[in-house]
Amino acid sequence: MNILFFGPNGSGKGTQGAILKDKYKTPHIESGAIFRENISKGTELGAKAKAYIDKGDLVPDEITIPMILDRMKQPDCKNGWLLDGFPRNKNQAIKLDESLKKAGIKLDIVVEIVLDRQIAKNRIMGRRLCEKDNNHPNNIYIDAIKPNGDKCRVCGSNLKTRADDQDESAINKRHDIYYDAQNGTLASSYYFKDIAKKTGSLKYITLDGTPGVKEVQAELISKL
Repeated sequence: MNILFFGPNGSGKGTQGAILKDKYKTPHIESGAIFRENISKGTELGAKAKAYIDKGDLVPDEITIPMILDRMKQPDCKNGWLLDGFPRNKNQAIKLDESLKKAGIKLDIVVEIVLDRQIAKNRIMGRRLCEKDNNHPNNIYIDAIKPNGDKCRVCGSNLKTRADDQDESAINKRHDIYYDAQNGTLASSYYFKDIAKKTGSLKYITLDGTPGVKEVQAELISKL
């Protein structure tokens, strides 16, 4: 099962992706990780990507997409994969779609987690990290995992915040890109949604990201 995953920062996309990865034993393909792997291995594509990254420029699609396809062709992807973090705009979606078809790789399912922008922002800024165990979930804006004041709801340890979680301008910038339905990430998601409607060649699943992790997980599994 080959799955393409969309969702704004704060929607729980990473959590749900990890659940799918474990449940179906399929690798999680993420563009940033692919860049790092190719650069560390000294591949030709990695060298080309590094030249752009070192200058602070975006890596062109002509380099990124071949890297992604190469990753999909590796043995651990034979039973499926989960792609996250790409495409980020409609043009990339078109190029990815064309490249997949040319390579004979079928996209089976597209998952979109739908979440109100303000709620997504609150969830990011509401995260609190337990000083004893970062895996203890605490968020001041989510009732099910709301901490006990400034103490971890699980173990009672002190809580802290991550600097990037409190950078409102950076969060807004990321969300500006994602929620742009004309030129941003949602536009790429809707490109595949249109394909699903017109051709039925893939399944497009929308999930309400408002409930808790378990509820979203149950809806996701039931729709796959």
